[in-house]
Amino acid sequence: MKKKLFSLALTFFIVYCIPLNSYSYELGVSAKSAVLMCVNNGEVLFSKNENKMLPMASTTKIMTSLIALEAATPQREITVTNDMVSVEGTSMGLKPGDSVSLLELVYGMMLQSGNDAANTVAYVLGGSPEGFSCIMNERAAEIGMNNSNFVTASGLDEKNHYSTAYDLYLIFNKAIQHELFREIIHMESYNTI
Repeated sequence: MKKKLFSLALTFFIVYCIPLNSYSYELGVSAKSAVLMCVNNGEVLFSKNENKMLPMASTTKIMTSLIALEAATPQREITVTNDMVSVEGTSMGLKPGDSVSLLELVYGMMLQSGNDAANTVAYVLGGSPEGFSCIMNERAAEIGMNNSNFVTASGLDEKNHYSTAYDLYLIFNKAIQHELFREIIHMESYNTI
């Protein structure tokens, strides 16, 4: 999990304030888009196309996880259906008939990048993947993610599913403030079923 957390931090280029103006060279970043921000005050220390709209892949699961954790009952037990697990890609291993909580689904998303976990959350909280995408976009607007649009709960490629480096900083910064989210991303493993 430490490797995942480190990778996530690098993805968003979130660091504590380091006075970059003391360096006489420009940062060389091969990514299409990047932003380096001070987590203490939100100051942009370095940016490269920070508002360029790009596919966000599995970083989508940060939003899905935050919404699941903010649900009134994260301990709520769910019986998994075939529709919930009928999704391609990575999986936490859910099968129809399994019983799992929203909290356990967040573990499955953050530790296994489980698309089945994200899709299950979409059905439970949104009634359908489409219904959940509306919830995601409403939450994104509340956070100030003005250049993002959510279509899937897992981040599978869709034409209108995109975000920016700056908006991804905003959602990660919001999620990291949630105590359970912090606890989960620091874990190396967790047995859910």
